[in-house]
Amino acid sequence: MKGKITVAVDVMGGDNAPAVEVAGAVAACRRWGIPVVLVGDSDRIAQELSSHATDGLSITIQHASEVVGMHDSASDAIRKKKDSSIRVAFELVKRGEAQAVVSAGNSGATMAAGMFILKRIPGIERPAIAAIMPNLVNETMVLDAGGNVDCRPRHLSRFALMGAVYSKLVLGKEDPRVGLLSNGEEESKGNELTREAHTLLTRSDINYVGYVEGRDIYNGSVDVVVCDGFVGNVVLKTSEGLAEALATMLRQEMSGSLLAKLGYLLARPAFRRFRKKIDYAEYGGAPLLGVAGTGMICHGGSNEKAIMNAVKLAADYVEKNVNQTLEEALSVVTASEQSAMDDGQPAINGA
Repeated sequence: MKGKITVAVDVMGGDNAPAVEVAGAVAACRRWGIPVVLVGDSDRIAQELSSHATDGLSITIQHASEVVGMHDSASDAIRKKKDSSIRVAFELVKRGEAQAVVSAGNSGATMAAGMFILKRIPGIERPAIAAIMPNLVNETMVLDAGGNVDCRPRHLSRFALMGAVYSKLVLGKEDPRVGLLSNGEEESKGNELTREAHTLLTRSDINYVGYVEGRDIYNGSVDVVVCDGFVGNVVLKTSEGLAEALATMLRQEMSGSLLAKLGYLLARPAFRRFRKKIDYAEYGGAPLLGVAGTGMICHGGSNEKAIMNAVKLAADYVEKNVNQTLEEALSVVTASEQSAMDDGQPAINGA
């Protein structure tokens, strides 16, 4: 099945473009046989490809003359840069020449391009960026991780549904536990947004476990954590900074005395496993949920491994029919909402 799924990779958006994106895409194609289209400056792409062994690999180039910078506004990027690599990549999906997009570029522009070109899944007002974070057991999905700074309660309820569907189909969680991020587990905590969203979620059909705190993201007690994009992005960036600081502190401590160096040698396998556990590259990219297509948003500083894993994640998303399942789930929710309105009751997700 994966051999029939082509992934368009925006190779111009990341901090180390296009070298890292090209290397990661080539690695994914070689390891899993996933066909890729490299989108961007064709001359620079060809130059990068010349340093890789690509015989027998299904790799093509799609030229795009413009690049969306990290400081470009999302709206301007879509309106004014019509031949940008990120827009051209999504156009390939719209035409059926690719089935997914991977980009380490401007996340706002990536979301805007996905919404503008592929549109939204019916019933979804706000697509969400879903970040996958390690916990003590496996991983936790946090959404929204930065796409929507200002949200209403019904947006959070939709995030919860999308996160539950993705967590079940792609991450293999049979009945994902969904929590709403707040400043305490008691129902009296939170703000107006979380309290109203909590009311909606308690009446939904997902496995909602109530309010959760920041520590629950990492202790394995919940599979999906829902919040608005402002809070989610702070959580994401804080977590990345903490992981980097911990790794640096460990290196500094282990390079001190002779005894510390000896201890490091003995514990080196454990440290390697720890570094792998907290390395964002292991998780590839953050899926863009709610768009009528497939998009993976990668960290701007992504390395080759992160791009490679994002391509695999994008192919898995398509193969497991995440959007189709989400549309089916939304049709049930919409019917329930309409029934509640016909009975004169508040809609389940209507706040």
